[in-house]
Amino acid sequence: MTLDELSGTEVLAADAPAVRSRTRRMVAPLVVAGGLTAMTVALHFRDPHDHGSWGFCPLAAMGVYCPGCGGLRAVNDLSNGQLGAAASSNLLFIVSLPFLAYAFGRWTYGRWTGRPWQPSGRSMNVTAVVVCALMLVFAVLRNTTAGSWLAP
Repeated sequence: MTLDELSGTEVLAADAPAVRSRTRRMVAPLVVAGGLTAMTVALHFRDPHDHGSWGFCPLAAMGVYCPGCGGLRAVNDLSNGQLGAAASSNLLFIVSLPFLAYAFGRWTYGRWTGRPWQPSGRSMNVTAVVVCALMLVFAVLRNTTAGSWLAP
């Protein structure tokens, strides 16, 4: 039984491959969006501010804060509408959200239209270097006395 038969809609024979291929193309963005939604809901209801509720980070136990430290708390704070508290938990994560949303939107739109978003290899390399450099600077800064306000 096909998806069209399950939904009860009639599709002309010429349109069937386009509908099926769009459906297949949209599976990955829907799975990603569903996974992110499920994790956000889980973080909303099981508060990571409670010590040990999501386990323990070995680096944080040693007193070292990586660029991801405080990310779960930031998601919980955002799900409760507390932008300031989220920024206090992990500023780098909060600043990266518009860029992540843009990339997800471009990818999803490309999947929807059948014209995939294909950034150049050069732009991907530059982006990767910049992101890694920012994460390194953020990690070093939040572990110094000058940047202790960035620690979760």
